[in-house]
Amino acid sequence: MHARKRHISYIITCLTIATSAICLLPSCKNDIKTIRALTGQPSFQEDKATGVTFLYSQEGVVKMRIFAEDFVRNSKAKRPYIDMNHGLKMEFFDDSGEVADILTADSSRYYEAQGDFIVWDSVVIVSKKGEKLNTDELIWNESVQKFFTEKPVVITTKTEILYGNGMEANRDFTWYRIINPKGSVQVDKSGVSD
Repeated sequence: MHARKRHISYIITCLTIATSAICLLPSCKNDIKTIRALTGQPSFQEDKATGVTFLYSQEGVVKMRIFAEDFVRNSKAKRPYIDMNHGLKMEFFDDSGEVADILTADSSRYYEAQGDFIVWDSVVIVSKKGEKLNTDELIWNESVQKFFTEKPVVITTKTEILYGNGMEANRDFTWYRIINPKGSVQVDKSGVSD
């Protein structure tokens, strides 16, 4: 029995030493850059804000005012972007400083490097002349200075309602073209020869 107590005491002593050694060993520290390089996981940096207002100007002249409920900027993504969600309003100013057009949408993404902008969900643009565009998605392409969509569009003017699938337009919507128009269009007979 005395040998058995010694054996149990020996086992407890060994376990205590082993546990102490494990606890007292210096902990290893991994560099996050090394881990990301090994795992291939990118480092994302997000800046977030709520209830933001931006002024966009060129050569000291305000061209646009943006109101966004939720703002997220990810500058470390492969294509850095800014998301503005849950309510977006953009006011476009003409050369005299008056609001010329107002765009509203639920969500948007702006690619900073390219200047491309996508808005979606309940997109509405109302011009100073009272014309109105409704669509599900609208894309601004900075390199060609045009708006595009392949989604259904409805354009309401003072005299008619135009329907179609797909559209392109210039920056201030003074010119637009519906790619696949639908329905009837009102024609002024005085401009048509017999």
